[in-house]
This record gives sequence, structure tokens and C-alpha cells, in this order.
Amino acid sequence: MCSLIRRFATDPRANTAVIFALAIVPILAAIGCATDYSIANRMKAKLQAAADAASLASVSKNSAGYNAAVLMTSNGAVPAGVAEANAIFNGNASTFSGYSNLTVTSSVTKTGATLNATVQFSASISTVFMGVLGFNSLALSGSSTSSSGVPLYLDFYLLVDVSGSMGLPSTTSEAQRLQAVSPDLYTYYTSGCTFACHFSAQYSCWSDSAQGYPTNGGYCLGYAISRVSQSGYKALLSTNNNNPMGVQLPSSMVSGLPNSLYSALTPVTNCASPGTDSCIQLRLDAVGYAVNQLLSAANSQEVIANQYRVGLYPFIQYMYSYFPLTSSINGSASNSSTINYAAANLASLLDTNTNANLGSGGTHIDTALSSINSLIASVGTGTSQNNTLPYVFLITDGAQDNQTKGVPNGSWSGSNQATVISPSTSCSPLKSRGIIVSVLYIPYQSISPVNASFAGDEDDAANNNIANIPASLQGCASPGFFYTADSPSDITNALNAMFNHAVTMAHVKG
Repeated sequence: MCSLIRRFATDPRANTAVIFALAIVPILAAIGCATDYSIANRMKAKLQAAADAASLASVSKNSAGYNAAVLMTSNGAVPAGVAEANAIFNGNASTFSGYSNLTVTSSVTKTGATLNATVQFSASISTVFMGVLGFNSLALSGSSTSSSGVPLYLDFYLLVDVSGSMGLPSTTSEAQRLQAVSPDLYTYYTSGCTFACHFSAQYSCWSDSAQGYPTNGGYCLGYAISRVSQSGYKALLSTNNNNPMGVQLPSSMVSGLPNSLYSALTPVTNCASPGTDSCIQLRLDAVGYAVNQLLSAANSQEVIANQYRVGLYPFIQYMYSYFPLTSSINGSASNSSTINYAAANLASLLDTNTNANLGSGGTHIDTALSSINSLIASVGTGTSQNNTLPYVFLITDGAQDNQTKGVPNGSWSGSNQATVISPSTSCSPLKSRGIIVSVLYIPYQSISPVNASFAGDEDDAANNNIANIPASLQGCASPGFFYTADSPSDITNALNAMFNHAVTMAHVKG
């Protein structure tokens, strides 16, 4: 026995048993701790998921917090969002058990155009194995943060050039159709007048001697012809080789122009599409159609009621508040009380030398920009209905012309030599106030053929000025807000792009 004991004591293989005996306690403790920790981790994950759901839901669209934030006129806490976050967290946490001492603290705040939510929680969980070591519970805590953009209130001031050159036909084919039948200034432009010959019939085109056929003392008929059936108008013309164009209207009609024409052929109030027999589409017709498409897009994209306001401010010599800012942008283009109708009928505001609100003669873009700057009393951030963020959309061919004509039928004054605006004096005052200026340039069309002897060679002056226009308008626009569009479809697409860009940038700034 003694020998066996001595052999056991001196045998090195006995170390394994001793070490195992000594290590078994901490090994079991570690396994127990890991088990308790794993259970605690799973519990924290469940509570974290509840916090994530609560923070996200409290700032999501149409949630109580979101709707309350939209109505707030200043920054601050959103109690409705806090209550909603707490309710959602507690509701999710009640679907499982195994925790104790659960507390939740939520905050939901609006800062500018951003709605932020934070949900913090703490709890404890009883241990099984770690209790042996004196740790009867484990503390759990976590937080979740979510944010979303609050819709901004935006005002769009549409500053629309309605001077004579915007009365040009919208496409080359439309111009050819009008030139083929228009008698305006035919003795000066035998291939058809292409510049500023599209005024309403109240405006004199010099005299009958300058016309391709008699028009009651020289009334300009370009605009009137563009409003009626083209086949119907051609049917009215009869051969008379004594006139420069070799045709004439019935004598009984000439003395009553333009009303006699409208009695014979029912005019349209606007021309939404090129190439139709019922009318010839002018540039302002295309712009009016595009504005109505913009109104439709704005109405469909509204997140909250009255989020967008739009106003129409045409100009010639003066800016005219034709249809001031309104949030009612979903009306009918056939209802004369709506901005939709006003937009569709922008071409009716072309220079007639009778509208004292617009003046007559030239194209005073700088005056219009100064006037709109004065009209916009304050520049807000868009966070409430009384703190709107303004945008100015300038729609023009960019040719500044400082001449004027007395209204009605007054004399001409000032230079008729086309030039361009100075961005530093015309546009910088707007941009320095934080107003975004978005420019849609509808390229000025070259006059051909040129009659250098007519009106102090204004044709060459206009043509030579074209190269200077794009840079001047790009300098006027806020960075990234310069657009060019020529065809009717391009104009529609560009205006929609301008609107979408404005909405996107407003949220980024907010």
C-alpha cells in the first residue's frame, strides 16, 4: 500500500487529474456566465427592435408626430410624437417577457425641415449561473434614432415674358403656316414677317400700304389669324392681283376687322398643340400649356394641404400681377376663375398696346426682376405657411429691349437696339436675399431675311445680340438653375424639371 502511494505521488501523470479538479470550478462558472450573457443579449435585441420600430414610426409620414410637426410654425419638441413613440415601444415590449425594471425615454423634435426621434430604454434580467458569483441580475440599455424630412411650404413666382417676340410661332412649321397667310408688313418682309408682327389687331402695322392685303387701315392680323381655323381663313381669301400678296379678304369683312373675322370664324382662347387646324400655336401658348403641366405636377406631389403656392407675373414694360400667389392650383383650364385658365391664356396678354398694366413696346426684363424683388416681402425657410420659401422662375427669350410705346396708340421712345440684362444689377438683389432664381431660356430666333432699312436696322441688332443672351441669363440664375428649351415639349419638360429641382433642393437646404 505504501509503495502504491509513493508511486502515485511521484508519478507525473497525476498532474492532469489535479489540474482538472482545480479548473472545473472556473470552467463551469464561465459556461454559466456565457449562458446568462447570451440570454441577456437576446433580450436586449428584442428591446432594441422595439426601440427601432418606435423611433422610426414616430417620424414616418402620416404618423401623429409627423402630422403635428407639419403644423408647427417653429422649431421645438413634438409631444404627439413622444407619446406615439412610447406607446409603440411599450406595445412591442409587452409581447415578450423575461425582463424587469423596464423604462423608456423618448424625444421627438422638429428642427427646420427635419424631424428627429430618439428612443432610449433600460431594463434588467435575472441571472441563473452568475448568481453563484454574487451577480443576481444584468443591466440592459440601448437607444435608437430616426429622422425624416418635413415637407416645406414653397412659393413659386412665375415671371413670364409676354413681349412681342414671345408671340412668335412655337415651331418652324407653325411659323411657315402663319407666314403663308399673314399680311403683316408684307412690303418689308415678302417671305412673311417673323419679328414682332403678331400683335393683336388693335395695334397698327403702319398702314394698308405696308400690308400684303388691306386690313382696315393696317391692323396687324398675325395674332388674330393664329386664333382661328387655318382652312377656314384660307377659304375667306379671294384672288386680287392688285394686292402685294395677290389675295384679299372680303371687303365687307375688312372694315370690321378684327371682330368681323371672329364673327366669321370662332376663335380659340388658347392653342395647346402645334399643327392643329383650329389655331397656330405661339410660344406663349406652349408656355401656358407647360405651366398647366407644372401645376398638375405640383398638385400631385403635395404632401400636405396648401404646400405649394404659384403666381403668374407677366411683363412687357411693367410687371403685372396677372394671377397672384394661390394654393388653389388644381382648377380647370376652362374655368376663368382659376390660375389654370390664366396660364392657358397667357398668349392673350401679348402686346396689344392697350394694357396699361403691362405697358407696351419693348422687353424690360430688368424692371420685372426689380418689381418681383419688391413684391416678395420676406424670405422664409419653408417650415410653415407663414414662413414660405420663395422661388422665382424667369421664362424669357432673354432679349432686353428698352424701347417703350405710349398706351394706347402713343409714340415710340427709347432705343430699339436689343441688348441683355446685367446679372449683377438685375438678379443679384434677389439671390442675396436667399431667393432662388430659376431661368428658362427659350432661345431667341434669328430674323431672316433681314431688312436693314427697317426701324433703324433693328433686325441686325437683334441677330447680333443673340450670342450674348445665354451667358447673361446663366449669370442671372442661381447655381444649377439655368435651363434651355425650344420646342413645346422641351418647354414642358424643362418647367417640370425646374419644379422638381426646386423641391429637392429645398429639402436639402432644410
